[in-house]
Amino acid sequence: MYQENVSATLAVAAPAATVFAVLADPTTHSSIDGTGWVKESVDRAPLTEVGQIFRMGMYHAGHPDGDYQTVNKVEVLDPPRAIGWLTGEEKGDGRLEFGGWLWRYDLAPLGPSETEVTLTYDWSAVPQYIRDRGITFPPFGPDHLVNSLRHLAELGRHETGRS
Repeated sequence: MYQENVSATLAVAAPAATVFAVLADPTTHSSIDGTGWVKESVDRAPLTEVGQIFRMGMYHAGHPDGDYQTVNKVEVLDPPRAIGWLTGEEKGDGRLEFGGWLWRYDLAPLGPSETEVTLTYDWSAVPQYIRDRGITFPPFGPDHLVNSLRHLAELGRHETGRS
């Protein structure tokens, strides 16, 4: 059967609440990103509710503009167990359009100071008209999710050390 998502899992040496706080802070996303495409958070407010919108400054050599901005909508927020968002763009008329791909992190405590984190990229809801544009899913190499989790683990260890 054809699978329309990819996942990776890693144990992080930090409590689930700490890992969740790092993920809920858009200013950390460029440090977590395993591709180098996320450059900076445009919106700096922590992610606190489903439906919340936040934007990211991005760069990708294959994008028509090189530098561009994504708009993201929080779809899953269950502290400290899960957080996820849809990624899309703002159209010229101010309308927000989401492409149907979801980034989701699921956190499971392995003890008081360790958390198993599963990162899933799911494109099963991408409509046909977007698929017809020739976009390949996933749009990144197989190491991206593991790299992202390693970066998250480093940030989690750093935050734990500051407590």
